[in-house]
This record gives sequence, C-alpha cells and structure tokens, in this order.
Amino acid sequence: QVQLVESGGGLVQAGGSLRLSCAASGRTSTNYNKAWFRQAPGKEREFVAIIWSDGITDYADSVKGRFTISRDNAKNTVSLGMSSLKPEDSAVYYCAASAFVSDYRRSDAYHYRGQGTQVTVSS
Repeated sequence: QVQLVESGGGLVQAGGSLRLSCAASGRTSTNYNKAWFRQAPGKEREFVAIIWSDGITDYADSVKGRFTISRDNAKNTVSLGMSSLKPEDSAVYYCAASAFVSDYRRSDAYHYRGQGTQVTVSS
C-alpha cells in the first residue's frame, strides 16, 4: 500500500509563489508516475501536471510557464513549484501516483491519491 501526504499549502497574495510537496510511503512507489490535480469548490477535479517515471513532464495549459513539477526519487517525493499565482488557482491540490497510467489527465486513473492541501490566492 502506498500513502501520499501533501504539504505546503496556504494563503498567498496574487502574484506570489508557493511550493507544494507530496511524500510517498512504500519503497516500490519511488519510480511511479506522479501527478498533481486540483479541485475548486463546485468544480470537478482537474489535471495540473504530471512527471513520468522517466522524468518527462506535462502541464495543463492554464499553468504552463508558471508551475514546475519535479521529483526526488531518493526522498520519494514530488513537488509542485507555483509562481505568478492567480485567484483562480485557489483549490485543494492533490497528488496522485501510479505504476501505470492510461488517461493521465483523469485522477481516477491513478491507484493512489492523497488527501489534499488547500491553496488560497487572494486578489
């Protein structure tokens, strides 16, 4: 079993930066494909970014150029650096991990998902 625990959320002003981190338990999860999703109140959970086991990344158009996903396999963590934050980035951010992913933009395609961390961007 793999557990994912997110941290680093908080309140930030528009234009500011935050860095989220997700720690994974379980030695076998080190090389999993890992992603971030977010869900704002009243909206569906949406894809933010993915980093594949080989290090290749992909981002939602809404965050390209502002967010950076990275991984540290030695620590079994995945991070999301967020800059130039906008009020519309406010959401609960979740990390997800899976050995194999079919439709990587769907959170239910991942075997493991964390409980989330709140990010609030004030205008």
